[in-house]
Amino acid sequence: MTEAPGALRRWVLAARPRTLPAAAVPVGVGVMVTRPLPIEWLNFLLCIVVALALQIGTNYANDYSDGVRGTDEVRVGPFRLTASRLVPASWVKYAAWSWFLIAMASGMWLAERTSWWLVAVGLTAVLAGWFYTGGPKPYGYYGFGELFVLIYFGFVATVGSSYAQHRTISSTSWWFGLATGAMACALLEANNLRDITGDQAARKRTLAARLGRARASWLYATCVGLTVVGIAAGRLIGVALVALVVYIPGLRVAFSPRQGRDLLVLLKLSARAQLALGVVLIAVFVTTC
Repeated sequence: MTEAPGALRRWVLAARPRTLPAAAVPVGVGVMVTRPLPIEWLNFLLCIVVALALQIGTNYANDYSDGVRGTDEVRVGPFRLTASRLVPASWVKYAAWSWFLIAMASGMWLAERTSWWLVAVGLTAVLAGWFYTGGPKPYGYYGFGELFVLIYFGFVATVGSSYAQHRTISSTSWWFGLATGAMACALLEANNLRDITGDQAARKRTLAARLGRARASWLYATCVGLTVVGIAAGRLIGVALVALVVYIPGLRVAFSPRQGRDLLVLLKLSARAQLALGVVLIAVFVTTC
């Protein structure tokens, strides 16, 4: 029997650190995409805090909602607090909303410094994070998870961070919003490919669960393809080729016959590819401006 993680480590694991690049990379790219203007470091910090707090809050919210629904009863993915029963489910719910409150408070400060329209955008992000697997009709259970991730971890995070820095929205930031959103979707598919069997049993109808293991590999490939397209449309052809290269290990795993727990490595590979590509993009923006 696997030894239960310690009191602090269990919360860290449930925050799902490997998913955090999905929050940080779009902010870094959005800030640097129009680099000639001076960086407002406080706005940059607030964007990072909002993005990370939303990501962690959403992870805890998913942990809680999936746990109380019984979706995680047969768990093959990373550790979950609620399903493990190591802490009361209500604590996980309070943790989720604590992080959402941090995101909202930081977002209010950012809006006061930039535009109050960001408050409305932020509120929709919080609601989207909660109702992904929460509420009576969680949209993540009906195959709309990719749309949520593309919008909020792509366009909103990248274009919003760019606007918070420069008070303007360039057409280029939309293309890189597509790229960062597609990278985040690849991370989501890494989870959904792994969980196909359990999700089908729990009637959680993600796109991967609807397609089945063999055909769902193409969802991951589509995410990689959109990443390449977004970067290429942003006129960084060389980086687009780098994107294809860094995702090759993940593509090999996605199209392998691996299933269930044997696909755990795909999440790690996807997170590493996203982080590496984010660093490359930011470095290119800095050195070419």
